Amino acid sequence: MTHAFDIVVVGAGMVGAALATGLGQQGFRVGLIDRLEAPAFDPDAAPDIRVSALSAGSQRYLDSLGAWDQITGMRSTPYRRLAVWDETHHPLSKLMPRQLTRVEFDAASLGGSHLGHIVENSVTQRALWQTAQAQDKVTALTGLSVVALEQGDTTATLVLDDGQRLEAQLVVGADGAQSKIRELAGIGINRNQYAQQAMVMSVRYQGPVDDITWQGFCPSGPRAFLPLHSAEADHPGESWASLVWYDAPEELARLKALPEEQLLRDTQAAFPPELPQLTHLEARASFPIARQHAKRYFSGRVVLAGDAAHTINPLAGQGVNLGFQDAQCLQGLLKEARRAGADLADPAWLQQYEAQRRPANRRMMMTMDLFYHLFSNRVPPLHLLRNLGLGAARALPFARNQVARYAMGIDERLPPGLSQLIDRIPGLRQL
Repeated sequence: MTHAFDIVVVGAGMVGAALATGLGQQGFRVGLIDRLEAPAFDPDAAPDIRVSALSAGSQRYLDSLGAWDQITGMRSTPYRRLAVWDETHHPLSKLMPRQLTRVEFDAASLGGSHLGHIVENSVTQRALWQTAQAQDKVTALTGLSVVALEQGDTTATLVLDDGQRLEAQLVVGADGAQSKIRELAGIGINRNQYAQQAMVMSVRYQGPVDDITWQGFCPSGPRAFLPLHSAEADHPGESWASLVWYDAPEELARLKALPEEQLLRDTQAAFPPELPQLTHLEARASFPIARQHAKRYFSGRVVLAGDAAHTINPLAGQGVNLGFQDAQCLQGLLKEARRAGADLADPAWLQQYEAQRRPANRRMMMTMDLFYHLFSNRVPPLHLLRNLGLGAARALPFARNQVARYAMGIDERLPPGLSQLIDRIPGLRQL
């Protein structure tokens, strides 16, 4: 059986479901394919171990899709402050008091009520799944995988594992870092595997819900705290949080194998003193960290978005925000292409998409790599340099706020000084 659509989106994760929703709202006939349906939300369940820091820019986009109220109706935690500091112990660190190398971004200084929200990935996906299904023009096909792609002069055809064939002018690969669509389209990637991995822990701590998320940078990698919602109903006086511990794979393997109580003690001792008193470990998981960038964002009648096109170091939780920016950009250009009466796979329009998104994604990838390489070492000159840099950022609120506005999605350009610094690093320009 063959089904005809204007656009088929492969991958109903956060980015794919958002794009399908937006395209459906614009009147496109959309097929949305995924092997799994978004998980149901259980308000009594412990939080999903996978969370994201959604920026103010992502919030605006999700609100335009009708998904933001559904997200806040489930669970989300606004954070009003973000702090970073250097945790490396070295003789040079005595040259500058610790408080002078702590940089804190505050929503109040930017004239806002918050910097962003920490949201469980399953909550965001469920909200977007519901908005996509609410569109008459969107047809969701779950429990299915793509096994073949055929590209023709006027349409592309996807063959599913149950024998169904889907025809469309354009196929969007939003199926993640290991994208099958990218592979079938013959699009290569540049990939860099980091030496570190990241362990994520879902924990409870003693105290009210905090309004700050922070990262302390150690030579082995950062240790991060992301506040979640209150646990008051079942655990009075306690709140949930997500912790991220970057380290060598062998060290994380050792930590993951520890009994719960021992891991809690080791975490309390290894994290900065700002970490509240931990009371319970709900779940733990680790994953490798890789930066990859597709060599092209489109080929023929296939275009990539989100992790299928790029993955970055999760240092500041910007990955999904970049994916939402991809979706919003592609959605707008396809609307204009249809208004102009053009083929939705016309290279002139898809080239505009790549011309807009590749430099923006590249800038964020390079920024995260700059921080990664600057902080993840014990080299004395770099140790002094980063402490001086943090001290300067603390003393220059205008520059600090420019960085915050960029991370929040308010401004799309990096501060000039940081942009020029990145452009002078040869290894980062290869992206």
